[in-house]
Amino acid sequence: MVLFNFFRPESTSVPARPSPDHLSSLIKTSLHYPETFNHSFHQKSLCVVPVTLLLSNCSQADVDVIIDLRHKTTSPEMLEIHGSFTWLGQTQYKVQLKSMEVSRLQLKACFVHTGVYNLGTPRVFAKLSDQVTLFETSQQNSMPALIIINSI
Repeated sequence: MVLFNFFRPESTSVPARPSPDHLSSLIKTSLHYPETFNHSFHQKSLCVVPVTLLLSNCSQADVDVIIDLRHKTTSPEMLEIHGSFTWLGQTQYKVQLKSMEVSRLQLKACFVHTGVYNLGTPRVFAKLSDQVTLFETSQQNSMPALIIINSI
């Protein structure tokens, strides 16, 4: 019996001048936060959790990035889900990332109830810095970023 090893090298680089179909993968994002957070809602009604948004430029070109933290609601049910927590501070950020640069954005999520929440609501848009265009390309959304808020 022979064991086969299958692997596919991960290539996160986009060519120096990405083609239009690569524009939606210029920026890789990830959220870093505690999986569970304990808070005494009896002592303090607002629970604030630090969250780091990591932005990685996956191309050889400079990229302008816009981060929009406002919850985009498409239905009353989504408003109910996303309305259960809010981002504190600025609602929009603009960052320029050099070739292959990684940047960290410190955010704060605010909760008023216990529960399970999806922090994966930031929308990220990007365009090549030297590109004169009136619109940015929406970057691919990552998986849900679930956090559990417990009361102590």
